[in-house]
Amino acid sequence: MRIGLLTEGGYPYAAGESGLWCDRLVRGLAPHEFDLYALSRDARQEAGGRLPLPPNVRSVRTAPLWTAGDEGRGRLRGGGCGYGRGYGRRERRLFEEAFRDLTEGVCADDALRPGAGQEIPERFASGLYALAELARAHGGLPAALRSEAAVRILESACRAPGARRSVAAATVRDHLAFTEQLERALRPLSLGWYAEDEGPDGLGGLGLVDLCHAASAGAAALPGLLAKRFFGTPLLVTEYGVQLRAHYLAAAGAPLATPVRALLAAFHGRLAGEVYRQAALLTPGNAHARRWQERCGADRARLRTVHPGMDAERFAEVGEDEESGDPATLSWIGRVEPAKDLVALLHAFAEVRRQQPDARLRIIAAPVREPGAAAYLAHCRGLAEQLFPDEAAGAHAVGENPVSFEELGGPEAPTLEEAYAASAVVVLSSVVEGFPVGLVEAMFCARATVSTDVGAVVEVIGGTGLVVPPRNPKALADACLALLRDPERRHRLGAAARARALELFTVEQNLAAFRGIYLELLSHSPVRRRTTSGVPFAHPAEAHVPGSWADQPVTATAGAGDPDA
Repeated sequence: MRIGLLTEGGYPYAAGESGLWCDRLVRGLAPHEFDLYALSRDARQEAGGRLPLPPNVRSVRTAPLWTAGDEGRGRLRGGGCGYGRGYGRRERRLFEEAFRDLTEGVCADDALRPGAGQEIPERFASGLYALAELARAHGGLPAALRSEAAVRILESACRAPGARRSVAAATVRDHLAFTEQLERALRPLSLGWYAEDEGPDGLGGLGLVDLCHAASAGAAALPGLLAKRFFGTPLLVTEYGVQLRAHYLAAAGAPLATPVRALLAAFHGRLAGEVYRQAALLTPGNAHARRWQERCGADRARLRTVHPGMDAERFAEVGEDEESGDPATLSWIGRVEPAKDLVALLHAFAEVRRQQPDARLRIIAAPVREPGAAAYLAHCRGLAEQLFPDEAAGAHAVGENPVSFEELGGPEAPTLEEAYAASAVVVLSSVVEGFPVGLVEAMFCARATVSTDVGAVVEVIGGTGLVVPPRNPKALADACLALLRDPERRHRLGAAARARALELFTVEQNLAAFRGIYLELLSHSPVRRRTTSGVPFAHPAEAHVPGSWADQPVTATAGAGDPDA
């Protein structure tokens, strides 16, 4: 089977959140061939290089979403002509009609049109596909999206009756800012990825794949939507972190005016809804992602949870040694950012120290790359120094702080396995969380855990750890003390956690699920003729039967003893 794997900001780039599971998927399903279609988010990601690819990756095609339009012209369909060439009268009319449908779908407030039903999302979809057809036939879409006509159409949609109140006050500057962001988001429509033959470069296009597998429902899924539209290729969408939620969080902190943020949120919401409606199957990684998809219009009948697959073998030695670890040590292990709420953890540990003076807290952080993360880490260090002055056992001993800040890969915690091995209890204090990878790692290591009730934490823990409300240092402290004071309970929960993780969250179960899903989706898709190079028997006999034979019900065939056979 030939799979088109669609990513945004991830695989095959070395720096990207979807890189690890995509790499395991491609390597684990080696009998299948993969064509990679990757959208990069920033220059740093491209400069970071790519992961080494296995032999079953046939081709890699990339495009940037972060460059200014002119910088990305070489990767768009038709080269530079898409930016320099103007539309004729007919093309301008087609663009304006399509863009009007799309912007009215974005600006319309469903709450102000209670009887509209699916009319507004369908209008958005109609405009989206019309723009795709225009870009495929004539090119020139990036320039058209930045044109004065596009700004006028957007302004009219923002002020139309039934528009969202948050966009009605948008200024010309806001319209220009949104159209710039929109051109980047719709850049996949203009890429030369939609061909049905191998082409002079031998790479081919999405018309040659049997299945499109998108790693998110954002811009990555746009090529999959068009492949379904142009060629009838089935689309599978996997989300371990909901892309729409990520857009909402990113927009909230972006230096953009309120109307621009509202327009972007509305656009990404409409796009996600269309992806969910058109996908043959959606595979959320947890119940938290599943709820987001359902709220955006996904059909429950086409939702199937597939938990992320993680490498359990590297933690096997630690998990089998139940007696390892300092019985008075709490550990927090992860990426430092405000959403992890280390401030609440430090205040909780102050209460733990009051009741158990020998307790220690290790904060083991992944190497800090973001400037904002470095500032937050410095703030947490300062708070720890205020809450816990260096203490000494006697008059002649050197004082020591009960809270240590360590970097993963440093001398104190050279590996993840050693970090978990030294812990009695692993703590997660987040106020926002998707799929808690760190918790699963702690479970593989048979460590008891204390977590806040956010994201998919309860689904992952499943009764094998203690869960408390977020932003509640007193509850967090009480749960930590309960496990520190009861070693037997701690070991019992750790063993149960390891058994649960080995059953649900291994690479093997993840690969088995996708192997079955690929075959299932292909079995329900019509066979399409493809150009071949004189290869005998390149198509099954059924490919020459008119109609979508794969959708027909299977009927009994005549047996050897049947006189009609």
